[in-house]
Amino acid sequence: MMSLMPITMQNFALTWTDASGVRRASAVSYDENSASSRKAELEAGGATDVTVAPIRPGELPKP
Repeated sequence: MMSLMPITMQNFALTWTDASGVRRASAVSYDENSASSRKAELEAGGATDVTVAPIRPGELPKP
């Protein structure tokens, strides 16, 4: 009989500086692929210092 391995879900959040110089943080968590896509969208929109950071479920970053 094969034992099942638990699936570990990792959540990610983003922080960035918007075009007017204000620090921002995501209000939702993302999976890794979605976080990477959102980072690209933010950078294309003029955001700088965009970072993707791992977080625990229910945790959100501070700007």
